[in-house]
Amino acid sequence: MTKLFARVFASLSDDVKLDDQLSEKMALIQQFIRPENLDIKPAFQNETSWLLAQKELQKINMYKAPRDKLVCILNCCKVIGNLLLNASVASKENPPGADEFLPVLIYVTLKANPPQLHSNLLYIQRFRRQSRLVAEAAYYFTNMLSAESFISNIDAKSISMDEAEFERNMEFARALLSADTQDPSSPYPNNGQYPRAEPTKHRNKALNDNKDTALRTPSSGAKSEGKKVTFADESLIMKVPSLSDLENKGANMILKEDKLSEVFREFPYLFARVGDLTVVEVEDLLNNYKQLVCKYVCLSKGLGVSSTSHPPSNPQNNAQDQAETTADYSDSGPEDANNKSEVPINTTEHTADEVSLLEDKKIESDPPQDEPDAPEVMIG
Repeated sequence: MTKLFARVFASLSDDVKLDDQLSEKMALIQQFIRPENLDIKPAFQNETSWLLAQKELQKINMYKAPRDKLVCILNCCKVIGNLLLNASVASKENPPGADEFLPVLIYVTLKANPPQLHSNLLYIQRFRRQSRLVAEAAYYFTNMLSAESFISNIDAKSISMDEAEFERNMEFARALLSADTQDPSSPYPNNGQYPRAEPTKHRNKALNDNKDTALRTPSSGAKSEGKKVTFADESLIMKVPSLSDLENKGANMILKEDKLSEVFREFPYLFARVGDLTVVEVEDLLNNYKQLVCKYVCLSKGLGVSSTSHPPSNPQNNAQDQAETTADYSDSGPEDANNKSEVPINTTEHTADEVSLLEDKKIESDPPQDEPDAPEVMIG
């Protein structure tokens, strides 16, 4: 299927249209939805840990084989299942069932907003061997289909919200996304997720403003015909705000901004994700980083504050480690025909149980050179 992928995946205009509509709807709803809207019990709410499940689901477009895409869904569901089970044990609740699992899966899917979700699910339905789509795989895949159907038809009533409030939230979400996508200096849409590091620009602005003030103080003193510095002047110098004070001031200023998109015009990479960057943009990004470091260090020295430093990484050591890893992989040699079709079991940190693979010990086709290695099924 990897060779036919370009011809059979999202090949119909109707599928592409549904993908866009579903993605836009998830981008809007994820701005204001809360676990309480889906009747998720407080004992089972753990949004920080759910990020792992979101990341597993977002990998679905990295692969071309139906089996590999299905594994991304299974890993997402297994993370959710393990988290719910651990939460039930900690809170002495009854073991979680479908009534607890499905709302969390819907919430995780909304927050993840996986690309081309509708086309990916259709692709698995059409081309995954039915004899393999059974048992645990069929259960989790059916839940994902239910989550997609719920999101497609979501309205105020389905998330326990007043109709007027729902419409206000949707309009506010559209305004946020519109301010993001219409910013000409931001070449990367944020996929419906508004940037979390909003105070950055104003912190830098406040730092630069106070830096200019601090630099002007001694120059004005030099022009005062050699007047001696009095204790009052010394007290004024001592009142120069610290970096922490300036950061807090900038954070308060950002809360009063009306046009947030204009605040970040000079920082186009703030809205970018790792997968959005290209090799051509690495040089520009590195230059921006160097300028930022120089400004920060100069400001720290000017204020007499030591800048926090991190142990530098040695590029040569990293390159050597990667070369050794590659050499170890190549020295292992090809496996025999039977072992080549098996998928290794991945042990994760969040569980110690050992479970066999998804009753699937064969991969339909070898992944092409430009595709990542086949995903491994999480245990648990």
